[in-house]
Amino acid sequence: MEHTEFNNDLIEFLNASPTPWHAVSTMKSRLDAAGFQQLDEREEWALEQGRGYYAIRNGSSIIALRTGKNDVVTSGIRMVGAHTDSPCLKVKPNPEIRRKGFFQLGVEVYGGVLLNPWFDRDLSLAGRVTVLDEDGKVRDTLVDFRKPVAIIPSLAIHLDREANSNRSVNAQTDLPPVVMQLPETDTTSFADLLREQLVSESGLKIRKVLGYELSFYDAQGASFVGLRKEFLASARLDNLLSCYIGLQSLLNTSGDEAALLVCNDHEEVGSMSAEGAQGPFLGAVLERWCGAGKGRAIARSMMISADNAHGVHPNFMDKHDENHGPILNQGPVIKVNHNQRYATNSRSAALYRHISDELGLPHQTFVVRSDMGCGSTIGPLTAGNLGVTTLDIGVPQFAMHSIREMIGSQDGYTLYQVLKEFMQREEVF
Repeated sequence: MEHTEFNNDLIEFLNASPTPWHAVSTMKSRLDAAGFQQLDEREEWALEQGRGYYAIRNGSSIIALRTGKNDVVTSGIRMVGAHTDSPCLKVKPNPEIRRKGFFQLGVEVYGGVLLNPWFDRDLSLAGRVTVLDEDGKVRDTLVDFRKPVAIIPSLAIHLDREANSNRSVNAQTDLPPVVMQLPETDTTSFADLLREQLVSESGLKIRKVLGYELSFYDAQGASFVGLRKEFLASARLDNLLSCYIGLQSLLNTSGDEAALLVCNDHEEVGSMSAEGAQGPFLGAVLERWCGAGKGRAIARSMMISADNAHGVHPNFMDKHDENHGPILNQGPVIKVNHNQRYATNSRSAALYRHISDELGLPHQTFVVRSDMGCGSTIGPLTAGNLGVTTLDIGVPQFAMHSIREMIGSQDGYTLYQVLKEFMQREEVF
């Protein structure tokens, strides 16, 4: 896969994945096409060497693996981790708001959302819906309106003269999107609208909508930006970019060595869930793969946790340590924090640098300013749960946690090349 093909396919992946459930569904389709076999956690597993497998939990987290040609306990596993969720606005269980003929939906803020960019955007809606079908069975299905269906209009500056100098956003009162206008006598419910959409999308016959997990998203698709296409802008780059890079690395590796990709949900809200990085999903899969030799296998393994990094913003250069400011299109960023907000140590960083140098590819290092707090990701959680040597790395980006984010168009492909080599490397530690 060359650079242009990589980025064009990345755009297709991003546009097909408006929610974690859609992202996992997209990854499942690509794994199926590559000959990977789905595993059911409720059944016995009989993993064969030289094969590809994957398991899905909650429809929103996925683990894919290649068993390799050698015994996993003595060869170790080359692991890459990412997360499927992104900060967004989720529809509340009883969302209907009717005011002056406007039909709005109440929303809950999911994760650390940068709220101001959500105003005046064409918004669509997608997620998972649980229904009672015509046969009386409870089943899950995905929904995606795939067109602008809502907007959160700004208040005119004439009515808010301090909007440019002193504006705050009240998540309860300012964010309910406008979906349509209805007569005061119309009693249409949100469940009615969902049922109509599901029937139009799939022809599914539904007795009742029982529940849903739905997110609004930017209807504008991913695209190149810049006079020379130096940048790529999209929603959910944090962290579907890393999911895509990890998936492509696993699919295109030689398959000779044991390799694994884990993409967890719920990173943006702390990862403490059955399918999150603080939960038991990865450990359970490794136990079933490695058996009693799990501890020995982990001692020979390494995890690269891939989650985007903060690039130096040219308008806010003082927000970075002057010696550790990542530049877009100058390589992936090794993230270091000695207080263990990142799990990188000198050994894991050295291996990445060595592989990158062998391939003649650039890399950078990020350390947060000493007078600022440091974010975190799944790296320390996975390292703490498994005891595996871990590296935190990511592509530098702008506008993290905004409804539309931006990366350099070179950096994702660079990280892909290194991770592909890492996944097929004969020895890690």
